[in-house]
Amino acid sequence: MASLTYELTLAGLAVGSAAALTGIGLIVTYRATGVLNLAHGAVAMICAYVLRQLVVVWGWPLPAGALVTLLVVAPGIGLVLDVGVFRPLARREAGPARTLVASIGVFVLLVGAAVLLWGPGARDDVPVLLGDDPWAQLGAVVALACLVGAVTRWTRFGRELRAVVDNRPLAVLSGIDADRVAAAGWAFGSFTAGLTGVLLAPYVRLDPYGMPLLVVEVIAVAVIARMRSLPVAVLAALALGVAQAQLTRLHPEGWAGPLVQAVGANLFVVALLVAALVLPGIGGRGRDALPPPVRPGRVPGAWWLVVGVLFLLPLGFAGADLHTAIQVPALAVILLSLVVVAGRGGQIALGQAAYAGLGALFTALLTARGVPGLLALALAVPLVAAAGLLTAWPAIRRHGLALALVTLATGVAVSRFVLVQPYATAGLSLGRPAGFGGDRAFYALELLVLAGCLALVAALRRGRTGRALAALRDHEPGAEAAGVAVPGLKLLAFALGAALAALGGGLLGMGLRAFDPEAYDPVRGLLWFAAVMVLGADSLLTPLAAAALLTTLDAGAYAGTAALALGLLATLTGRIPPLTDLLPREHRPPADADAPAHATRGRPGGAGASEDRTRAHRPAAARATRGRPGRAAGPEDRTRARPPGVARPPGVARAPAPPAPVPRLHAHALTLTHPGGVTALDRVTLDLVPSRITALVGPNGAGKSTLFDCLAGTLRPREGRITLDGADITHRSAHARTRLGIARTFQRLAVFPSLTVEENVRLGEEQGHVRTDPAAVERSLRLLGLAGSVRHATAADLPTGTLRRVELARALAGQPHTLLLDEPAAGLDAAETAALARVLAALAADGLTVLVVEHDPDLVAGIAHTVHTMEGGRIVS
Repeated sequence: MASLTYELTLAGLAVGSAAALTGIGLIVTYRATGVLNLAHGAVAMICAYVLRQLVVVWGWPLPAGALVTLLVVAPGIGLVLDVGVFRPLARREAGPARTLVASIGVFVLLVGAAVLLWGPGARDDVPVLLGDDPWAQLGAVVALACLVGAVTRWTRFGRELRAVVDNRPLAVLSGIDADRVAAAGWAFGSFTAGLTGVLLAPYVRLDPYGMPLLVVEVIAVAVIARMRSLPVAVLAALALGVAQAQLTRLHPEGWAGPLVQAVGANLFVVALLVAALVLPGIGGRGRDALPPPVRPGRVPGAWWLVVGVLFLLPLGFAGADLHTAIQVPALAVILLSLVVVAGRGGQIALGQAAYAGLGALFTALLTARGVPGLLALALAVPLVAAAGLLTAWPAIRRHGLALALVTLATGVAVSRFVLVQPYATAGLSLGRPAGFGGDRAFYALELLVLAGCLALVAALRRGRTGRALAALRDHEPGAEAAGVAVPGLKLLAFALGAALAALGGGLLGMGLRAFDPEAYDPVRGLLWFAAVMVLGADSLLTPLAAAALLTTLDAGAYAGTAALALGLLATLTGRIPPLTDLLPREHRPPADADAPAHATRGRPGGAGASEDRTRAHRPAAARATRGRPGRAAGPEDRTRARPPGVARPPGVARAPAPPAPVPRLHAHALTLTHPGGVTALDRVTLDLVPSRITALVGPNGAGKSTLFDCLAGTLRPREGRITLDGADITHRSAHARTRLGIARTFQRLAVFPSLTVEENVRLGEEQGHVRTDPAAVERSLRLLGLAGSVRHATAADLPTGTLRRVELARALAGQPHTLLLDEPAAGLDAAETAALARVLAALAADGLTVLVVEHDPDLVAGIAHTVHTMEGGRIVS
């Protein structure tokens, strides 16, 4: 028994040493470049193949082959990736999401290249580099970790590396060559990947799909180390390796036996899933969502006619055997799930292949129990949607890279513990529904299902939920501030995505008349994700084109062609737009074509200080002061005022009515301490009075923005209370406070660039405090001078001054009673600032409670009734 324990420990140390190398390489690359290199496993696989080619095929001596592989080929791959893929992204200041897509592209590209060069089969004749002694591998890992630690801590390069990690722009200004540091990071990371590959290859299956995914699984050790600590990564890798080896001794009886054995054989997968869900995630919020489309707009109907004809061609001109064509509509439905989750919602979803596999599995299980085929598929879809909710629930608070790891880990776990396990899939077969046994009939059924799914997603994208999803993708904090319930919306997107993937997966299995786990492999899921990103994630044409491209290329004589082509395009994500964005788009109609007559009659719209804005502001200010300039509105004036935050359209009379009392927002003794012990708020008390403008001024770092974010719900104070008319709202979320009537704007613009001006404002009306007034959008557009042709312009094309008005109009469209403005004049010229001052004065006169955080002293002096000065986290006056 002791001998067995020792032998298993040695085997575990060998696996743990290779995993530790992966962790070291990933951490160094991430710290030097900010890139989570998901292609690390693909680089390892390529290097293992190269060593085998040199030594086994070409007969080189092992030392020479190893030196060339590890000191030339591996670092060379890293340098090529740096110069050709990631350096252009860094210079364009691409966000983490773009770099992640590029790394997935590299992964897919290298896998495709390996399949083309060496074929898809496994190799078992890889040379052993360090012999069978695990202590040699462990010694190499420890020595490498110590060397990296010493270089990082005690050398000039290490200081430069830390400077680039802390603040790359500042490091460049200090004279540090950040490109050189990044190149060194990529070369070293690829060297560790190559060493991992040549060490693991003799003990695992060397094939283009197995090894890359195996190395991806051991990303868990880098996540456990929070992408920072080398000692933690090494210790975690060794511990997991030894534990996984020891678990092979367990052979429990009963139904749990196969599951326990599966867990024991895939402990790194479990660790990755737990670490991604439980530990604080890497990445942040905002720039790490998938970017919006470059050219949003409608695809002309002629393109749909052409696509429809192409999809109908197999019915008329192909023979009786439609084996290849049958796969296209089913795969298109699966890819349509990525359009919902990734394209419209902006969420990095790498586990859709798992939901497709579950759809096929549940359909097969139900038909095996006598359920008719179509009914079995209809039942499998909601079952997988529920599974999508279950797996998405822990992930909805994750963003960017952390969310990518969670979805990837989920996909790998489902594959490892369910889809490839005999206890779940042994003896399963999957036939076609009655009446659709022939290829033509089943293909026609698939086309009908695909058309229905396209219509469903098109309706979703055009409606209220689609606008909310686009807002979530474009600017998540802004979406919350507009009143969007972000967690619930993410759950909806993931559940709908899982349902579509399950439907497509079931159709794919029926079309092939078999349940094949390899058809839903996690690597295939990465290929699908890359295809959607390359072609255009928010276009309904993308799943159709991608499915046809993938199926056609894979059916050709050269396996791996699809992966090679799509991977190459994905690596160029920073240089070329998605391919569907290059297609002609329908222009939006001009404003006068479909806008209400009273909104545009005789009034040319524009982005500047238009006649619309002048007429909207003048009646507001005039009625607010009752013809007496310079006097603030008193109680007798406010009894005749309009409802807070809206402007009455010119020429429309309204009988005076006593307004409802405006709720009062109060902060009492708020205290907040940032990590590191810095006190941002020190028992701050603030009372906001209705019909008055309160201003917060003070130097940078005084705590103004922190107080503002606490009032808006973005931050939670450690102590103190925030009340609205006496009701405690301290723990209410940002979107809940918006629906209570507390609207906000941001210092950095929080508009949604893929939506038009009118859609931005309409979102505020749909999600805001009052959602029963269809005229609120029109009033807000007219009040801010946006009712002309600019209303149909995409926000991404507008100048800062106009976008400030868009953001304010969106906040007002929900008819709030309290308005929080964070530096609303930032980026405005003198005329725009003066117009803003007139609007704010009119709003306050109408009964709105306004809080302004502003650095412009002239604006504050001109509009504020009360001015508070903050210093050191306290209100001092």
